Amino acid sequence: MAETEKRLTDALDAAGLKVAARIDHSAGAKAAGLELAPTVVYIFGNPKAGTVLMQAKRTSGIDLPLKILVWEEAGTVSLTYTDPAEIARRHGIEADLPVLSQMSAAMKRITASASTKP
Repeated sequence: MAETEKRLTDALDAAGLKVAARIDHSAGAKAAGLELAPTVVYIFGNPKAGTVLMQAKRTSGIDLPLKILVWEEAGTVSLTYTDPAEIARRHGIEADLPVLSQMSAAMKRITASASTKP
């Protein structure tokens, strides 16, 4: 888990994306007296890209900045995210907005980098 998180933050840095927050759901569960396998959300973004979506439809701001969930189950660490194209669809933003394909490609590259051991 720690190795994957390190690769993720390195990939985000390399892409010029700023991490706004790291939320450790498993720590929150523990504080509430519950158990949860390692589960962490990274919230990050680039205002130049996200603002374009919000200019198209302000409600997309509820899904921004972008997020990646890192979670471990049965010894396997996975990364999950909502594709920016899905965010656009959800908010009625035209799919041909150029920033969408750029954001989607970046998410694929970042998660591929974080998932692959060097």
